[in-house]
Amino acid sequence: MKTKKYLIGLASMAMIASVTFTAAAQEKKTVAGKAIQKTGKAAKSVGNKTAEVAVKGTAKVVDAKYKGKIAPDGSDVYIDGKNNKYYINSKGAKIYLKASEIRVKPAGN
Repeated sequence: MKTKKYLIGLASMAMIASVTFTAAAQEKKTVAGKAIQKTGKAAKSVGNKTAEVAVKGTAKVVDAKYKGKIAPDGSDVYIDGKNNKYYINSKGAKIYLKASEIRVKPAGN
């Protein structure tokens, strides 16, 4: 009986120790870890800008620009071959618009 209690106690202490050790290991951030995290964010930002520029360049060549109209975020609106209107967001994705979402471009711009 004593052996069984001893083993249960030892097993529970081992589990508590492993949980504590795992939590402490996850909280610890090294200088290298922080640098890698910042590098990842920078790479993602550069990748998004590259995609945006590439898609906008393709849109200018392939699709027509909707003159005098802007998207909800203030960017240019393009018309594709199927007469769908869209704009390109900051990540380089084409966001298709409803007629109610397209705004008239202000006269000063």
